Amino acid sequence: MLKKIQNALKKAFKKTKEYLKTNILMSTFIVTTIINECIIRGFTVQNLSNIKPVLADITVLLIITSFGYFIKPKNQFKYFISWSVLFTALCIINSIYYSNYLSFVSVSLLKTAGELGGYTNAVIENIFEMKDLIYLWQIFALIFIHIQLKRKKYYDKVKEIENGKIRFLNTIVVALISLGFFISTLSSTDVGRLNKQWNRNYVVMEFGLYTYHFNDLFVSIRTTVNEMFGYDEAYKSFREYYESKELEDYTNKYTNLFKGKNVIVIHGESLQSFTMNLRFNGEELTPNLNRLAKEGINFSNFYAQESVGNSSDSEFTSLTSLLPSSSGTVFMNYFNRDYETILKLLKEQGYYTFSMHGNIGSAWNRSITYKYLGYDNFYYYTKDYEIDETIGLGLSDKSFFRQSVEIMKNINSENKNWYGTLVMLTNHTPFSDITDHSDYLVDYVTDEVDLESEDANSEAEETEKIVKSWLEGTKIGNYLKSVHYADEAIGELIYELDEAGLLENTVIVLYGDHDCKLKKSEFRKLYNSEYYPEVLIDPTDTVGTIDEYTYEINRSVPFIIWSKDIANSEYTTDVDEVMGMIDVMPTLSNMLGVKPKYALGNDIFNVTDNVVVFPSGNWLTNKLYYNSSKGEFRQLDLDTSIDMDYINYYNEYADKLISISNGIITYDLIKAYETGEETLSEEVNINE
Repeated sequence: MLKKIQNALKKAFKKTKEYLKTNILMSTFIVTTIINECIIRGFTVQNLSNIKPVLADITVLLIITSFGYFIKPKNQFKYFISWSVLFTALCIINSIYYSNYLSFVSVSLLKTAGELGGYTNAVIENIFEMKDLIYLWQIFALIFIHIQLKRKKYYDKVKEIENGKIRFLNTIVVALISLGFFISTLSSTDVGRLNKQWNRNYVVMEFGLYTYHFNDLFVSIRTTVNEMFGYDEAYKSFREYYESKELEDYTNKYTNLFKGKNVIVIHGESLQSFTMNLRFNGEELTPNLNRLAKEGINFSNFYAQESVGNSSDSEFTSLTSLLPSSSGTVFMNYFNRDYETILKLLKEQGYYTFSMHGNIGSAWNRSITYKYLGYDNFYYYTKDYEIDETIGLGLSDKSFFRQSVEIMKNINSENKNWYGTLVMLTNHTPFSDITDHSDYLVDYVTDEVDLESEDANSEAEETEKIVKSWLEGTKIGNYLKSVHYADEAIGELIYELDEAGLLENTVIVLYGDHDCKLKKSEFRKLYNSEYYPEVLIDPTDTVGTIDEYTYEINRSVPFIIWSKDIANSEYTTDVDEVMGMIDVMPTLSNMLGVKPKYALGNDIFNVTDNVVVFPSGNWLTNKLYYNSSKGEFRQLDLDTSIDMDYINYYNEYADKLISISNGIITYDLIKAYETGEETLSEEVNINE
């Protein structure tokens, strides 16, 4: 029996060796493609020890290569090089995309590609790295092998022994065996997330990059063609959720605090909270933000919840209390829905609503989407502003604010109440254009040190200050200068509003739309752990402490509510409860005396254990940050024990919140529910 097994193994080994010897090009294609897949997983989700994605992608590649046997050997190179170019391009695109968004590209994002036109410099200066080109080696390797095989007349030899149909069937059998092994490793969670596709990092970690992209294509087509199949389930979940959720009739200290007041929302481009704690050469980096935070209501543990739509996602979420779409962006793909927004609630109270921006009106489809969100007017770029100073992508913030105040004077004279959003622009990546407009020095001065005088006859000692200029010229250094400029612009805006008498009956709401999206290496430069450890800005910082989780937790952005009436009053407070952009609308609505029916967030003054759910499925509470892709968490409150019931509860909650929000966005469920329509409206065009 043992001898039979040994003979069978020898025979199988011999056939495998012969098969590979006569399939060198195919083998090279599979091996190089898998190596590239492992490289990109190593650079991104970092789970090289997992065999599951390798099995999945090998299965996909075997199926692809099997069809190559219907092509004559001498022409097979064209087939495999075409696939190699495609897969290499996918690796490069995903490598660049992940650097900025910490996720992977999707077919549903094609409509947002046009937005990159204005951000070319940002991509080149801030996102693109030389490591993104490492994947090109596969193409050169395949070309080299092809040249060698052609020189040795390999294709002529293979032609005599190759039977395309038999080799196709044999390869399919091997692919099915590989698929069987892979399926045996799957859990119900794996299958569910592959089907929903919203947690892209998890899918790549467990299924591989190429399997993810084929599934993404399938899901996109299925969503577009068979949208009716998902509508019934989404509507049922939506109805059950809101009918079981009683509309809370609560009051708290801040209820109606700003009822009848005008509102100015400052949409702070790329403002991040850590900047408010920095000083250089004894000077605050953000003195105006710090003053507003100290005098007003400061939310010190606040997070944006944007996805690929960046600024537009934060605008949408802050106005609707819904999460961004998991497929594409609302502003580009799902703008024509009947959303409940704070704008519409205030318009019922007689408010005039408007938005202002120093960029073109078509950016992120704002000029069209704003109408559906409830804005009465949109003032932008060349239509309403004199372009007297440009920095970066458009009109400088200082000029934008100065001219906006003049427009608001007219608005104020013609309307009893109004709500306006001012979208900042200058502090936008890549931040390099700001260096000529800011004299702020991002140097750090050490303690004084004594140096001996060069005059041997003098016993006096000279004292000088040693300046370390490691931040000058770096990306993080440019960002800090840009933030200081943005802070100056905000300070000038507040002054000009006061001079114009526009602060007397007005509340200022300021939030950062998202973090600066610089890499961990830049923050290591800031905290000086890699360059000059003897002069650490943060003495507790050491090499390597800025890991994935400290980086994520550090991505909080400012959220401040301020008015002259409450400055340094009993209402002045610092709220350290974790809070997300989805909570802005219900919190502000309570203060303004209106009540939303479909908000998914919370009035932060009415909860004691809030949770911030990110579009990726990750979530954050006061106790821990949970990474849903890896099933890992970083505990924040070390005095509290965490059990699996706690984690499972919030995992289910995050999943439900994302599903309900996606259903509302995709199928226009608020309109359907309000009108009593239980079938999909013909006016709703998925991914329009």
